[in-house]
Amino acid sequence: MTTKGNKKGFSTRAVHSGRGFVGNTGAVMPPVYLTSTFAQGNADGFDYTRSGNPNFRLLEQSIATLEGAEHATCFASGVSAITAVVSSLKSGDLIVAEENIYGCTYRMFERVFAKFGVQARYFDLSRSENWPQISALKPALVWLESPTNPLLKILDIAGISALGAPVVVDNTFASPFLQRPLELGATLSLSSTTKYINGHSDCLGGIVATNDAAWHKRMVFAQKALGLQPSPFDAWLTTRGQRTLAVRMERHCANALALAGWLEKQKRVRWVRYPFLPSHPQNQLARKQMSGGSGMITIELDGDALAFCRKLELFTLAESLGGVESLICHPATMTHAGVPKAVREQVGITDGVVRFSVGIEDVADLIADLEQAL
Repeated sequence: MTTKGNKKGFSTRAVHSGRGFVGNTGAVMPPVYLTSTFAQGNADGFDYTRSGNPNFRLLEQSIATLEGAEHATCFASGVSAITAVVSSLKSGDLIVAEENIYGCTYRMFERVFAKFGVQARYFDLSRSENWPQISALKPALVWLESPTNPLLKILDIAGISALGAPVVVDNTFASPFLQRPLELGATLSLSSTTKYINGHSDCLGGIVATNDAAWHKRMVFAQKALGLQPSPFDAWLTTRGQRTLAVRMERHCANALALAGWLEKQKRVRWVRYPFLPSHPQNQLARKQMSGGSGMITIELDGDALAFCRKLELFTLAESLGGVESLICHPATMTHAGVPKAVREQVGITDGVVRFSVGIEDVADLIADLEQAL
C-alpha cells in the first residue's frame, strides 16, 4: 500500500488514517471484510484475500502514514514479517546482525534459512569499532533491533545506515510513535504489530514499511506467494488499536521511567537497563533518536529470578509485550530459550535477567507489587 504525505500531527494521522470503503453507510469505523473471494473486475481490484483485502489496505495505509513511509505491507505476525524479508534473499547471501536479537529471529536465521544457504554473522553493533565489519563483509542485509530484546541496547541507526548496506530495523520495542527508522536512513522498518501498535494483546500481526519501491515489491510478493497475510479480523483489530498508540505510549513511557528509577535503588537489583535513564550506556543516543524510552525495562536480580516473577500479582509471567497490562518475562527460559546457553550468556542474558513490559496501570500500584515481590 502506498501512502501520501504526513503533514498532520501523529495522533491526528493515527485517528483519521485507515478509514475507507464505507460505501453508502457513512460508517465512521470500517467493517471487517470476512470474505475470501471477490468478483472479478471490481473497482477496487480485489480478487482473493491472500493477495489483498480492504482491511489489509486500510492497515497498510495507516501504518505507512505513521512510519513516514511510501509503502507498507502487513503480515500474519512479526515472525511472518521477518520471513518475508529474509525469504527475499538468495543462497550465498550474508546477513550481518546485532548479536542481541530476538530469540525467534536467531532461531530462524540458524535453523531455517541457514539450510538454504543464507548465513548470518553477529556483532556487537552498539560499538562503532565493529562497524568496519559491515563494509568488509558487504552483506546483503544488516539486521538491527533498537532497543534490542531483551538487553535494551540502543544502536546508532543513522550511523550504521550511512555505511551503504541495506538496513532493516526491528522497531517493535519503540513503535513509530517514538522512533521512525526510515527517517534515520534505514531501508526497512519492521514491527510486530502484535505488540505496541495493536496494544491490547488480542491479535497477531506484523508490518514492513519502506520507501524503496523494489523492496516493497518483494514484500507484496512474499505476502501472496508464501501465504503470510493476516486474517481480515486481525488487520481490523490492529487498525483499531493503532488509533490510540500515542496516548498509550505516553503512559507506558511515564510508568516505565518511574519504575526504572525506583528499581535502581533496590539492593536486590544488580543493574537496570532503561534507555532514558542516565545510567544507560547509550542514553544520549537514545534521547537523540527516540522521543521516549518506551515501556520496556530489563534488570538482573541477585537471587531466584523466576521465584520473583511468580510472586508478582500485577505483572503476569507471560510471553509478548506492549499491551495495556503489565507483563514480566524470564528470557532465558522463555523468549530466548531457543538460543544456546553459551550464546545467551556471552551477550549478557543470564538466568538472573528479567524483562518488564510496563502497562498503563496506576504506577503506585505497580511499584507496590514490585516491592512485595522483592
